[in-house]
Formats: sequence, structure tokens, C-alpha cells
Amino acid sequence: MKLKNTLGVVVGSLIAASAVNAFAQGQGSVETELFGKRYFTDSVRDMKNGNLYGGSIGYFLTDDVELALSYGEYHDIRGTNETGNKKVHGNLSSLDAIYHFGTPGAASLRPYVSAGLGHQSITNIHDANGSRQNLTMANLGAGLKYYFTENFFAKASLDGQYGLEKRDNGHQGEWMAGLGVGMNFGGGAAAPAPEPVAEVCADSDNDGVCDNVDKCPDTPANVTVDANGCPAVAEVVRVQLDVKFDFDKAKVKENSYADIKNLADFMNQYPSTNTTVEGHTDSVGTDAYNQKLSERRANAVRDVLVNEYGVEGGRVDAVGYGESRPVADNATAEGRAVNRRVEAEVEAQAK
Repeated sequence: MKLKNTLGVVVGSLIAASAVNAFAQGQGSVETELFGKRYFTDSVRDMKNGNLYGGSIGYFLTDDVELALSYGEYHDIRGTNETGNKKVHGNLSSLDAIYHFGTPGAASLRPYVSAGLGHQSITNIHDANGSRQNLTMANLGAGLKYYFTENFFAKASLDGQYGLEKRDNGHQGEWMAGLGVGMNFGGGAAAPAPEPVAEVCADSDNDGVCDNVDKCPDTPANVTVDANGCPAVAEVVRVQLDVKFDFDKAKVKENSYADIKNLADFMNQYPSTNTTVEGHTDSVGTDAYNQKLSERRANAVRDVLVNEYGVEGGRVDAVGYGESRPVADNATAEGRAVNRRVEAEVEAQAK
């Protein structure tokens, strides 16, 4: 498996893919690294431990998943005494998928795990002619990256390798512990969605309703309109009062005060309103007496509105109609009780 031969093609593709982006972490970014690792060999290989120095380049498929290609050269490795202390040369090429935890950004700590394949080529210490021994390796790793800024990081790693091809009387199992520094550039989080632009519509009469839905396109200026662009009709609100009296009495009963207060509150809420309090009697007694009685009843209610509940006196008139306007049959006690009354009404346009 000759991964080393594809290094130039992959590096060129990654750089071209990232060239148009901003300098930041995230999906689409490229990460380069220089590393040094302590290489611990398998005992069956008759080699002493050594070092691996090299670099890598990776491309972030998402904010967390990176595909990385690395290449390193072995140094300071020699055969054991049994193999004549022969100096070993070689290299390791790997392609790994790396999953990062944590959130991209400056001053962020991102643990990771990795898995992939590698191609190892080293001097065959058992061959006096210096031939190469090639081995395909399965890689597993874990580590920790600390991003000092959006673009600069340091890394500590631990990698395990297992030979997929049987060599030197067995499958080699080796591992490396390393440190590295690197740069991240070319990606970043997705650009924020543009703010919606308010639709501009024609409004020839400037009433706030677009012409295409305006049913009254020539509304005069400063006129309140409804959703159809037509002059809004103010809602009329109304309060009515009906106070009952005992026979031949003009004293307001306690149970009527709440109704009178309700009318007063309404008039105080709408200070431009006025009202006329109208007094009435039943048919018992002379017309002249009943006329005076109805006026006293009207004035009694007016006094409560003005003196008890603070309605301005100039806004309340009082008038008596005697027995001339019955609303029930005066021939019955029940009807006469209904006719002994004071009525008032107030209308206003709702705010």
C-alpha cells in the first residue's frame, strides 16, 4: 500500500480547496503540523527504540472530523547486538481519520481519537545488502490539542500500530508517544444567514397599506385606516344606568351606588362625555306632584355622580319627566315599581 506516492497530490488538493476561505478553524480548514515522536519497536524485530520526525497536513470535513496525511523519517534506530548494531533507515506514511471533541476556537482544548492505515518502509537489518522491509500498519491513536489562538496549536499524542502483514516471525505491534506544533487556517464556521430584507411595496396614499391590497387607495392624509386601507370606524361603547326608588321617595338606595359608580368611572375614563340624568315616577298622585318627585330623584342621582364620584358638575344635567314616560303597566304593583326610576346613558368612541 504505497501511501507515500500520493502525498503530493493530496497536499495540493487540500491547499486548493481551502485557499478561498477565511483564516479560522472549522469545516473546510486545513491543518499543518510538525511532530517528533519516540518510537518503541516490537521486540521480535531485533531493533532498538528510536525517533520519528515529520509532518502532516489535514483537511476538516466537518468542525470535528479531520482527514490527515502524515509522513515521517526514522532516526537513531539500530539493530540489537545480535544483528551487529546495524543502523536502520526508514519512513512511515499514514492516512488517518481524526475525530475531535470540544468546540473550535481560541484558547480551546480539544481531545481527539484517530484511526487509519500506514505504510512503513525500513532497512532490513537481516539482509546484508540493505534491502527494504515494507509493512502495512493499522493505526489507532488518541491525543490532546490546545489552540493558543484560532490558528496556532500544540499537540501531545499516543499512537499504536499493528502490522497487518506477518514479518519477523509474527505481526508487529508498536507504539509512539509524541509532541507537535501546528497551524490551522482556511476554514471557519458557516457565515451567518443574511438578515431578511423587508419587502418594499408601493403605497401611493402613504397610509401604510400596500397598493396591491389597498381597497381605498385615495385615503386622505392623517386618517386612521384598517387592514384594507379604508378609514377605520371607531367602536362606540355605551354605559346605561337604571336606579330604582321606593314609593314616594327620592333617596338613592345603597344597592344602587355600585351602578352609579360604574357610570362615573366610565365618564372619568372618557372626559369628553356628558350625560343627562332622567327621573321618572309611577302614576300614583297628581301630575304636578309626580313632576317635582321625578326632578328630586334625578338630582339625587346627579349629586352622587358629582359629589361622591368626582364627575364635573357641568357634564351632568338632571331632568324630570314625572309619570309621562312609563315603561311598565301602572295598573300593577310590579309595573309601578319598575316605573319609579332614574335612567342615564353615556356613549363614547373606544380608545
